[in-house]
Amino acid sequence: MEGFNKIAWAEKHMKVLAKIREEMEKDRPLEGLRVGMALHVEAKTAVLVKTLLSAGAEVAITACNPMSTQDDVADALRSLGISCFAKRGMSVDEYYEAIQKVADFKPDIVIDDGADLIFELHRRKQKVKGASEETTTGVLRLKAMEKEGVLAFPVIAVNDALTKFMFDNRYGTGQSTVDGIMRATNMLIAGKKVVIAGYGWCGRGIAMRCRGMGAKVIVTEVDEIRALEAMMDGFEVMPMRKACEIGDIFITATGNRDVIREEHMRKMKDGAILANAGHFNVEIDVSALERIAKSVREIRRSVKEFDLGDKRLYLLAEGRLVNLVAGDGHPIEVMDMSFSNQALAVRYIAENWQKLENKVYRMPEELDRKVAKLKLETLGVEIDKLTEAQIRYLSDWRCGT
Repeated sequence: MEGFNKIAWAEKHMKVLAKIREEMEKDRPLEGLRVGMALHVEAKTAVLVKTLLSAGAEVAITACNPMSTQDDVADALRSLGISCFAKRGMSVDEYYEAIQKVADFKPDIVIDDGADLIFELHRRKQKVKGASEETTTGVLRLKAMEKEGVLAFPVIAVNDALTKFMFDNRYGTGQSTVDGIMRATNMLIAGKKVVIAGYGWCGRGIAMRCRGMGAKVIVTEVDEIRALEAMMDGFEVMPMRKACEIGDIFITATGNRDVIREEHMRKMKDGAILANAGHFNVEIDVSALERIAKSVREIRRSVKEFDLGDKRLYLLAEGRLVNLVAGDGHPIEVMDMSFSNQALAVRYIAENWQKLENKVYRMPEELDRKVAKLKLETLGVEIDKLTEAQIRYLSDWRCGT
């Protein structure tokens, strides 16, 4: 079965998670616990599922996006006896019905990507020991819940681990977004004017990869410091109202809504391509694009042509995550670190939930560094260690010139 082949290929290259699985197989820290998951159901995720099973957990999983499931992987999980409710191309109603089925599983611990499952558990007032959250968008929602005093259980912000966002968000999103756009369009990146909305870690990664492929990169931002950083990194910076007139490819990576709106679309060049790398499909105003179009047709898989009369615009992946809808998502070796953080976060919750408050916590530093250490080991890389004299020097305020 193709799904099993994909999982086996991912397992071969997820060496950090393999080491963590070995530890968990011995200790069985999740024995008797139920883990509910809402993640992109593809091969790397399946390796995380198998790791949790090895640790003693029962698992139920669904998608965190209606279009990101790889059906052959979902079938493989079901054939292993795992409750998997995901399928590619779900309607919005089907998507939330699947989320509800994972909630019906009555999980003790949750792994979420975007916080839709966590929100459903709150709506039901369902008791949970804790959760871990994978992405920036979800962490923002959860911090808002904490601020309003409605967060009902502790959450580990796995997204905020250094070994997650510095690598997953930057190198993972950068490579996989460009890959998704190229697979969908088969177009050349070199020489194109690529407009990237947002210069967070994801935007940085996309900008870096597009420049590396010969694009002329323009960055739009609302944050003064990030805009200044983009400029000093060598990118042109301007507002979207100007960039919309000159861009060939537009990529949103902000975590906010209505970044590309009707007034921008009306000024775009004929043939402009619109893609989103943010978690939810709200960054490009797709409803406005549908409203102003005279006709719409799917011209290639994951490419819709919108005829506005005076020009044609092309929307990729229905405005959803282009790297997962049109591609395979983040590279395996990057997700090795991200999902190692997830496995360690679940273990941490299982062992410490009674001590935790209903707050959003950063990933414990010792676990974050453990992932980095294991990654270096699997890559065969050695680093220096501080000498005793260096340790004393760094901790002694008396030392001067």
